[in-house]
Amino acid sequence: MNQTTGHSSLSSLDEWLFYLESIHATEIDMGLARISVVAKRLNISLNTSTVITVGGTNGKGTTCAFLENALISDGHSVAVYSSPHIEKFNERLRINHQLIDDQSLIDAFVRIEESRAEISLSYYEYTTLAALLIAEYRQPDFVILEVGLGGRLDATNLIDSDIAVITSIDIDHQVFLGNTREAIGFEKAGIFRSGRPAIIGDLQVPDSVTEYCQQIQCVPIVRKQHFDILSEGLDRSWGWQCPGFVLSNLPPTFIPRDNVATALMVLKQLNVELTTKKVSRWILTTKLEGRTEVVKQQPMVVLDVAHNPHAARYLSKYVSANAKGDVFAVAAMLADKDIQGTLTAMFDCVDHWYVASLNNSRGAKKEKLSEILKDANIICNSFDNVVDGYRIALENANNNDMIIIFGSFFTVAEFKSLLF
Repeated sequence: MNQTTGHSSLSSLDEWLFYLESIHATEIDMGLARISVVAKRLNISLNTSTVITVGGTNGKGTTCAFLENALISDGHSVAVYSSPHIEKFNERLRINHQLIDDQSLIDAFVRIEESRAEISLSYYEYTTLAALLIAEYRQPDFVILEVGLGGRLDATNLIDSDIAVITSIDIDHQVFLGNTREAIGFEKAGIFRSGRPAIIGDLQVPDSVTEYCQQIQCVPIVRKQHFDILSEGLDRSWGWQCPGFVLSNLPPTFIPRDNVATALMVLKQLNVELTTKKVSRWILTTKLEGRTEVVKQQPMVVLDVAHNPHAARYLSKYVSANAKGDVFAVAAMLADKDIQGTLTAMFDCVDHWYVASLNNSRGAKKEKLSEILKDANIICNSFDNVVDGYRIALENANNNDMIIIFGSFFTVAEFKSLLF
């Protein structure tokens, strides 16, 4: 298929997505040089919307979801662009909680294909441009952009956001971002803009982030310095504060509380009225697919996309707090992730291990996960796929036990595609 004219024969979204997967040699190809030229040809502008860009190692999706829920509940129109999707590509762009329709995506792809001409775009660059085109056309009050990878060189950084957010900074994607929190922090801080608010939810901000803020003269608003969580009560209620303002008696959250705290600071910067009643309602109605998602009660079955040690540590705390009986873990991961660090973070809360090969070109084989557990003197069962592992775990679990399926977006997607 000719890269610049073959699109005329494409009629469905699936055909377009297959085409996009074939036109660029590298799946991850960071940098703004190519995409910036195409964006300029398309004359993309989000000037009619307030743009919030959210980056971070973990917590981006849940922070975006809370902001989305709060702003829509407060009467605003909101578009959210995020990646990757779990079951359906349309999940990557939602407007007022509704997944974008196929035809809007196809129309955007046609425009991009006509404009890119000789320029090769990656799948992610292409789909980011489509989301921006649709958001420009729909003109919502707010556009929330979830950074795909890093920040400085991510396709979403085409847009100068009104408020930028870093949820957390930890080790992941070392090949692209560096091997230290300092290096990774610098890459993530690249979404900040001069003179504009930079909300930082990380509890130990790397010097590279602080120095970058000083260099570009943005307005850093930092957890522990400018906002924070108040201690939890005996009933698990909690509070939130920033200078001159306190919220008390907030209910337990379904998503990580740290990310709710960061999102609340964003809303405060946007001058959204915050009351205990309103914030409590947002907390109780904000859930996100694949993030400590409970899909069965007896035994309790939990899905989580945790794919690095930082996310696994949070998942471990969740499991320890909610498990009533034995814990069965079904794990499958990508080969380029820190498999050992991620599995190790779960050792203390898991009683029985079921590891599986991930059926993806980047997927790790079951033997790799088994070897790591064996080296730690842990017995495990291994399977060719996630669903087989889950079915055996389900046979062995009692009604008061917990089964967790974790390790990757692909792990959760594979489970859902075959069982739901």
